[in-house]
Amino acid sequence: MKVVSAWLRIPFWQRVLAGFVLGAFAGWLFGHSAETWFGPLGTIYVNGIKMIAVPLVFFAVMNAISSLHGQKSVAALGGRTFVWFAITAALAVCVGLSMGWLLQPGHGLAGLTVAPDYTVREVPTPTQVLLDVIPTNPFKALSDGKILQVIVFAGLLGFAMVRLGERTANLRKLAAEASDAMVQVTRFVLELTPLGTFGLIASLVGAYGFEKLLPLGTFVFALYLACALHIVFVYGSLLLLHGLNPLKFFRGAAPGMQVAFVASSSFAAMPAAIRSVTHNLGVDRDYAAFAVPLGASIKMDGCGAIYPALTSMFVAQYFGLHLEPSQYFTILIASVLGSFGTAGVPGTAIVMVTLVLSAAGLPLEGIGYLVAIDRVLDMMRTMTNVTGQMLVPVLVAKETGLLDREVYEAASSNLGIAEGEKAEIGRL
Repeated sequence: MKVVSAWLRIPFWQRVLAGFVLGAFAGWLFGHSAETWFGPLGTIYVNGIKMIAVPLVFFAVMNAISSLHGQKSVAALGGRTFVWFAITAALAVCVGLSMGWLLQPGHGLAGLTVAPDYTVREVPTPTQVLLDVIPTNPFKALSDGKILQVIVFAGLLGFAMVRLGERTANLRKLAAEASDAMVQVTRFVLELTPLGTFGLIASLVGAYGFEKLLPLGTFVFALYLACALHIVFVYGSLLLLHGLNPLKFFRGAAPGMQVAFVASSSFAAMPAAIRSVTHNLGVDRDYAAFAVPLGASIKMDGCGAIYPALTSMFVAQYFGLHLEPSQYFTILIASVLGSFGTAGVPGTAIVMVTLVLSAAGLPLEGIGYLVAIDRVLDMMRTMTNVTGQMLVPVLVAKETGLLDREVYEAASSNLGIAEGEKAEIGRL
């Protein structure tokens, strides 16, 4: 099949970009019917990557914990990872507040309509969050896709294998082989990304058009600009401080960023993110298998930091309220701690905004004005989340000697099945 072989030889990012452009054109051309005609393509793709996410994380974390050098090593790596999660989240809040102050997205607006499907989200208490981390039934956690619970259970199994030593040699071998098999399945599924991109973008453009975006165009622009500046300048600066070339990072991370932007889900983008940081950027595979899924649960610079900060500014400006210095500090603390505290909660962005606005004493009604365009906002928010989820493992790996510098310097933007496998498919 020469056509398939020629298609697979095109760099991954170019295939995804082609799907994006063609999808946008199809959405514009078909209008609202694009959702009916092309939406199923996107749904099939998202279902496929959600299908592999849980077993990939389960076997990868279990194999990673059992392969690392004991509990002390895991604790040290986990501590560094959490510290960088918090630092980058705090910087993201500052970027969101600064962009809100500069662009004033809430000024000059009047008569905005609250989305009819908006309801105030209940913010879980710290006790509820803590209790939800421990699965009462690990098999139910696997079937429900509760990633944080899956990580906890897989981690405990990994620790148990470390303590039992040679008595679990066969089980460790099985975990490693199962992890390798899931990596292979991931490669196959990720080859559907260009097709999924086409379906998702066509459906989005057809469903939204421009009439929903124009009244809140300044807010959309402010969010996209804030996320872009955070990714380029904040992440880029941190890489430079670690002696790493930012351009190499963005080249290697591009496939994970693309999947995140299109799928609007950190969990859906997780297989691509893991493959990007290991295959393209040289992060130790065992550490990446622990850090990236953890980041997908609690590391949300877009949804949990920039968006709540910018929304707080928007709401204050729209209602003509003056924010006190204490409220700015509250927004900072609530955003950083809240992103950890709402781990695994569906609709994290809305929950985070509810939490931050409540803490700062701002009207919750302001959230309802943004719900109608949330899908458009979520694309950039999620790409920022996932970029941060890939950045932190690279920084920690550099600090701890778990980064293969040669692989990083040769950073590839490709992702998917290996060259030999592509040739084999082309001969079918």
